[in-house]
Amino acid sequence: QVQLVESGGGLVQAGGSLRLSCASSGVVFSIDAMGWYRQCPGKQRELVAGITSSGNTSYVDSVKGRFTVSRNNFKNTVYLQMDSLKPEDTGVYFCNAEGLSLRMENFASWGQGTQVTVSS
Repeated sequence: QVQLVESGGGLVQAGGSLRLSCASSGVVFSIDAMGWYRQCPGKQRELVAGITSSGNTSYVDSVKGRFTVSRNNFKNTVYLQMDSLKPEDTGVYFCNAEGLSLRMENFASWGQGTQVTVSS
């Protein structure tokens, strides 16, 4: 019901920056939250940053002060500005959207993922 497409991943040196974008399409009743997850080598997939429909944001401790999540409500697009990148930030980043369908059913949609590689 909701299609998500990520962009902006790539290879950067430690200390550099990347800006990830996630564009959504489809018709739903509401999107209550959007966020970014990452799958890093040897680690469990984790929620990196999230933003609710009311604008509240949250971050995993390891990225606080370095990453910023934002959204464009008109376009249902979420962004992740990543600054001061570290090698341990390397991983596949997935966009996620959660909300209610037109049938008032909970849904969760995932993008295909985009690779972020930070070299030392």
